[in-house]
Amino acid sequence: VQLQASGGGLVQAGGSLRLSCAASGRTFSYYTMAWFRQAPGKEREFVASISYSDGSTYYADSVKGRFTISRDNAKNTVYLQMNSLKPEDTAVYYCAARAGGSIYSAPYEYHFWGQGTQVTVSS
Repeated sequence: VQLQASGGGLVQAGGSLRLSCAASGRTFSYYTMAWFRQAPGKEREFVASISYSDGSTYYADSVKGRFTISRDNAKNTVYLQMNSLKPEDTAVYYCAARAGGSIYSAPYEYHFWGQGTQVTVSS
């Protein structure tokens, strides 16, 4: 499956952005989807994931209550709604996919990756 992330940009602290990740190729609805992020000089970290099987979601503690992951299988797209953004949310955001319904937070569990979209939050 090929993934194309979009929607990043520059926003002030407290603002909102919605990221999108369009998938093409194999059957999108059979893939668990996730968002990761990587700030300069830091390791890639898990942000959120959504299962294909029951739509269950899982969030990193740092974004819980502020970010919402969702998916539209008819449009082969997964979204990340980001509210109450903080400067520490600044990073390149990547969408990722793995076959199967289980949710994992480790990058190595995901088989397919998008190219990333930059999110910058100014203070």
